[in-house]
Amino acid sequence: MSSSLFERSDYPTLEDGIYLNQASLGLIGSPAVEAMHHFLDAIGRHGNLYMSDQDEVGFLDALRQRAARLLQTDSSQIAIVSSASELLGQAPLMLPPPPEATVVAVATDFPAVTRPWLRLAERGECRVLFVEDDPETDLTADLIARIDQHTSLIAVSSVQYATGTVVDIARLRAVTAEAGITLVVDATQGAGATETDIAAWRADVVVSSGYKWLGGHGGVAIGVLTPAVLERVPPLPGWMGAPDPFEFDATQMLLAVDARRYTQSTMSYVSAVGLTAAIDQLLAIGVENIEHQSARLAHLLVDALEPHGWSPFRPLEDPAASSHILSLGRRGDGLAGTLERLRDIGIVCSSRGGRLRVSLAPYNDEKDIAALVDALV
Repeated sequence: MSSSLFERSDYPTLEDGIYLNQASLGLIGSPAVEAMHHFLDAIGRHGNLYMSDQDEVGFLDALRQRAARLLQTDSSQIAIVSSASELLGQAPLMLPPPPEATVVAVATDFPAVTRPWLRLAERGECRVLFVEDDPETDLTADLIARIDQHTSLIAVSSVQYATGTVVDIARLRAVTAEAGITLVVDATQGAGATETDIAAWRADVVVSSGYKWLGGHGGVAIGVLTPAVLERVPPLPGWMGAPDPFEFDATQMLLAVDARRYTQSTMSYVSAVGLTAAIDQLLAIGVENIEHQSARLAHLLVDALEPHGWSPFRPLEDPAASSHILSLGRRGDGLAGTLERLRDIGIVCSSRGGRLRVSLAPYNDEKDIAALVDALV
């Protein structure tokens, strides 16, 4: 029996059904929820009675330190922002391509990754070239093959949200660094589910939402920026990015020396508290154990479904196949009514790209897999 890594009792949702949808709005465990409730009741609702200006200046430091441990990087490179899209949307201003340059992206990537560059292309300031996520080929190799003398930047998710295809960021970075090409990575669909070694990736900008596998709530996200990027002035500087925000000097461009310069303003502190607690839980369990657990469950699911005509977007033995996001299809089955039928019996999945997306989390166990198999065969 493959038991869950997290206490299932910490997720009351599981009392009412089977949740295989962490890639969308992920479940939030009791440790994070309790931390958020405590902050709101003991501090947040009381204004400045229990939080001084200086307390607020250092409030995000605990999250920054936990994120640095989880993502294997230095805390000075960690920016706490309100969403991944906030930082991705600034990327064209942070890292403007030269005239006539091209940006390479994946055609079915998450829109927050590509739309800032499409907007730049609409203004005639770059061209965007797309690579297809083809299950018969290596997406990392296809991205590399698209590079030419005009390529200035590649923007890509480390794990594709619809298919679970994994991009080998370290391998891609080795080529882009040699060619002087900028690399922007959205790690939202991988961070917390798979080992994310930012130091090995060496990407110019990496972002991750605080929810999904990181286990937090919306309203907070993590950015990681290289020292070279941090030498630049943020394109949209806010008041909280100063060394001492409460000096309130409106006549000077005062910026923190590290990634704190990218924190724009007061944000959802209650979400930051929840994310800190959730990352503590991930660090205690170990991401490597989470990877092993999802791999076991993924093989159980695929082995049981393949005899009935269901197949994953990529075979699990493919190095580019993730085990925590499974995109399942069946020949001749357009999934019409499948999601509704699953939901009617208390199983929550998603449909992405015309396929059934099953996303596994540390609270899932073998009984969840068996129930899904029973429902699909």
